[in-house]
Amino acid sequence: MLLAIDAGNTNVVFALIEGQEIKARWRIATDPRRTADEYAVWLHQLIGLDGRSKAEVEAVIIATVVPRALHNLEVLAEKYFGVKALVAGRAPVEFGMAIDLPQPETVGADRVINALAAHEAHKGDLIIIDFGTATTFDVVDYTGTYKGGVIAPGINLSLDALVAAAAKLPRIAIEAPAEGSAVIGRSTEEAMLSGIYWGYVSMMEGMVARMRQEIGRQTKVIATGGLALLFDKHTSIFDAIEPDLTITGLGMLYDRAKGRA
Repeated sequence: MLLAIDAGNTNVVFALIEGQEIKARWRIATDPRRTADEYAVWLHQLIGLDGRSKAEVEAVIIATVVPRALHNLEVLAEKYFGVKALVAGRAPVEFGMAIDLPQPETVGADRVINALAAHEAHKGDLIIIDFGTATTFDVVDYTGTYKGGVIAPGINLSLDALVAAAAKLPRIAIEAPAEGSAVIGRSTEEAMLSGIYWGYVSMMEGMVARMRQEIGRQTKVIATGGLALLFDKHTSIFDAIEPDLTITGLGMLYDRAKGRA
């Protein structure tokens, strides 16, 4: 069984993959100071609660956009699972995707992995929207070449900045407005929710329209990340929602590396 680890800026996601199937997944807040021992105590308990044993883990693959977190995750793999972790983007787990950019090495591993997985599942030109700490829009053309993208503040980041900068604004939960509710808020909380939610929907729809115009061909939009379903209620821009795109991509990378070996 493969243990796939996706270390993002906000959360680290651990998933057990058998064949092409994700058997279990867990997440923990990202903290570069967290040691391998701390990860092990937490993760071994969860594996046990799922009725499994750490002995079932035969390999570990890691993707990270937090360089300081990588070392402790590699130590976790060696010390507690007895394997040397594979790291996405580092030999022998090269991405195997053409990246048509002046500095391809600067693209985050998660963005390339999302592009790989999306292209495998959906042919043609694609825009992949990933709702994370940042909201990213990544473009893959019909040949499977990564062409670039857009990085925007994530919705929670935007809300945090708004609340931190305005003394009288309360913290609110981000949720989809009720069907038929007005855009114009009748209270501070309603006005904030409308600004955050509908402002984000308008940003996404406008960005996708501009990107499609630049691409010049029919383009599918693939959404991933926990908030994709939240926005799907009030926009028609998503052609598909793939909640486990990064983990699926890590499984693909491992299978390719194993095949080469």
